[in-house]
Amino acid sequence: MSRQERLVLVAAILGSFVAFLDMSVVNVALPAIRRSLGGGVSAQQWIVDAYLLSLSSLILIAGSVSDLFGRKRVFAGGLVGFGLTSMLCALAPDSTFLIVARGLQGVAAALLVPSSLALILASFSGDAQAHAIGLWTAWTGISFLIGPLLGGALVDAGGAGAGSWRWVFGINAVPIAATLLVTWRLPPDGGRPADRRVDVGGAVLCAAGLAGLTFALIQQPRAGWRAPGVWIPFAAGAALSAAFLLWERAARAPMLAYGLFRNRNFTVGNLATLAIYAGLSVATFVLTLFLQQVAGYTALASGLALLPVTLLMFALSPRAARLAGRHGPRLFMAAGPVAAGGGLWLLGRLGPHPAYARDVLPGVLAFGLGLAATVAPLTAAVLGGVDSRQSGIASAVNNAVARVAGLLAVAALGARSLGAAMSAAAILLWIGALVSAAGIVNPRPVDST
Repeated sequence: MSRQERLVLVAAILGSFVAFLDMSVVNVALPAIRRSLGGGVSAQQWIVDAYLLSLSSLILIAGSVSDLFGRKRVFAGGLVGFGLTSMLCALAPDSTFLIVARGLQGVAAALLVPSSLALILASFSGDAQAHAIGLWTAWTGISFLIGPLLGGALVDAGGAGAGSWRWVFGINAVPIAATLLVTWRLPPDGGRPADRRVDVGGAVLCAAGLAGLTFALIQQPRAGWRAPGVWIPFAAGAALSAAFLLWERAARAPMLAYGLFRNRNFTVGNLATLAIYAGLSVATFVLTLFLQQVAGYTALASGLALLPVTLLMFALSPRAARLAGRHGPRLFMAAGPVAAGGGLWLLGRLGPHPAYARDVLPGVLAFGLGLAATVAPLTAAVLGGVDSRQSGIASAVNNAVARVAGLLAVAALGARSLGAAMSAAAILLWIGALVSAAGIVNPRPVDST
């Protein structure tokens, strides 16, 4: 790996890591935020959801902008924006200000996520690209799992002070500054494509459609599908999303080129992503609640219960991605979800007072092994054959599919019992395995002679 490739990889991992981390790190700080700023349960929920709403709504636009104006420029802009909005969050005088700042932070995160992966796709090829995607995937996956641990540690380090939660946001200045220094040393972007322009109509329809769908899926577990505040934005979001797809077919310079979907692995991989990430989201959501509310674990202990998943992802994801790059991703994308689903089925059999080593750990290990074998090859399969000029929007599509799949699955299945939810999550993973086995095509080996 060359020095320039190492710089790209470090920048992409650090930038995306902090964006994904802030999806979960704030959760354990919510009680301290409420004591400091006031606000009821609704305010606490929107401190989390404002970030997710703006990120999910704008990620496709951000991916298109990355392709149009340059990955390094957009990535650096996202870093600066994320750092500034993190400081706004840390200095928030009341809960309303914090909610708005979190929404702005999500806008910056939308710029970071697709452009970070697009930097890797444009800088690596072959086995090196697969290995780099594996490292990126491992670290972004780890960020979800260590978020509650890091948030709890930062809040606890502040003692009983009312402002202890501010460190959860203020600490972002350190990795953001480090990533900016690395990004500064990357080669400049090329010129803007002469035949490309901003698809304003598509951008408006896309943002409004995804915002309506995301808002409804966030609200549904609280209000139910019959509430006007749920079904009206859902219907409007679905209609606007359909209008976006029709607009893109006729647009002179569409932000979402339909040619992407002629790539079989891109299309099939996104269908597999829909099923696999739906299952993963349900499983982690329900298991965390069960361990705390039924099994009696503390928030820290429930986070530590999933630590083996983090360790397995860190150790095995890069290796799985490299092997998938050499031998093709189909076997990994078929076998990995089967193993992960088996682990979830075991976890669904837990009683109200499980012993960790005997009852919880076997399922967690099977789940972690399957996840480590799946996620990096899945990302590599979806994006490996995409033209580098479209890597930003391709990455954004895959991320948007994963986010919406998780929201939809939690809204539909999250309130079920542990056994029912885990069985449903396992079935979703197995569907993803079947889709991958039937549809993914292994790249033909290159004749070195």
